[in-house]
Amino acid sequence: MQGWGRYRNYDSEVLECLLPQSVGAMVPSRAGLIARGNGRSYGDAAVGELATLICGGLSRMKAFDAGNGILTVEGGTLLSDILRAFIPRGYFPPVVPGTKFVTVGGMIASDVHGKNHHRVGGFGDHVTQFKLVVASGELVTCSRTENPELFYATIGGMGLTGVIVEASFEMKPIETGWILQKTTVAQDLAGALKVLQATDELTYSVAWIDCLAGGKSMGRSLVFTGEHATREQVSARMPQAEFFPAAREPKLGLPFDFPAWMLNGVSVSAFNEMYFRAGARKAGSPSLVHWNPYFFPLDGIHRWNRLYGRRGFLQHQCVVPEGNALAVLGEMLERFVRSGKGSFLAVLKKLGRGGGLISFPTSGYTLALDLPATTDVFPLLEEIDKIVVQAGGRLYLAKDARQSRHTFEAGYPQLSAFRELRRVTGADRRFRSHLSTRLGI
Repeated sequence: MQGWGRYRNYDSEVLECLLPQSVGAMVPSRAGLIARGNGRSYGDAAVGELATLICGGLSRMKAFDAGNGILTVEGGTLLSDILRAFIPRGYFPPVVPGTKFVTVGGMIASDVHGKNHHRVGGFGDHVTQFKLVVASGELVTCSRTENPELFYATIGGMGLTGVIVEASFEMKPIETGWILQKTTVAQDLAGALKVLQATDELTYSVAWIDCLAGGKSMGRSLVFTGEHATREQVSARMPQAEFFPAAREPKLGLPFDFPAWMLNGVSVSAFNEMYFRAGARKAGSPSLVHWNPYFFPLDGIHRWNRLYGRRGFLQHQCVVPEGNALAVLGEMLERFVRSGKGSFLAVLKKLGRGGGLISFPTSGYTLALDLPATTDVFPLLEEIDKIVVQAGGRLYLAKDARQSRHTFEAGYPQLSAFRELRRVTGADRRFRSHLSTRLGI
């Protein structure tokens, strides 16, 4: 058993859940249990200390109210299935992460954020209620008015309060399945932050950042903003296009692990240079982009995590307050440039307010980048962690595989309340992942 980053393998008894009622029977008889959706957490969050409950069988869509846009599904329902079913009907989820191959239960447990967090918050902000199997095996309904403490602890709670077997959340109406995208070139980090700051009124914004560019070009970026295109806009730009194009399944796949030597400072620098130049040529006038590559570019390559070879990779994703973001992120990038440990998957976004009790998002800027799990990368990341903590930031638990307990505790001020709720409900004696054990949650 391992996370998507493939760093470390774990022994864990595997239990498969096919019916909601079977969860209530399994939970009271196990300790060290955690629910697992589609296994897209990068680290050890979805690997139980002793047992892992596979929830992919809970995949039924149960109800949709077109009057208020509320969709009710089982917790193991894949986001990709929701998109395939509802985009042709003119609806889109309120928030989506960087991959569509995640479950609704996992999206709630991680309180995933998207390119629109600065406008609408995380996925948890749009959940109206969910049904949770707690430590006793009882099925409990949670909402903002019914069991609210458990509701806010479960959103972003990494599965440590119980198993989400059903959830209801808002869908948003759309006219087409196209995104009207505009690319803006930022020549350095200050420019990238300035562009993102100026996009507060736009629905979607994200920056790809060249984390190996040094000197005056340090932090140079391509900022992609987007809006759901109207029928009129699609008709004007692509008269023959379908308003709701079908989902695009991965055409490419990695049948084997890449050799470790292929990802190095030279190859990543070359890729970043080509990507920056190609993006810069498209800057200026907005263009129509299919919803799939706009929101889920990496989903176009099946099992892309094999790029990093058998040793796997780590994703470091932090958020730092807006007030000192330029200085803090600048220092972080400077250290990555000096080390030569760059990433071709570096992403910068602006976040708004937080959601659940220990949700990752908080007002500021988040930087995420992937690094091969080599021995010499760990001291570098420990240095970066210290910078994040001193700035009042935190790391994303859904991506983490190695942060220290000190880094974690410094970043989550409501942790004591979360621990107390786990103690009172008995969740601390029932639900434990390798992540929770490592961090003392």
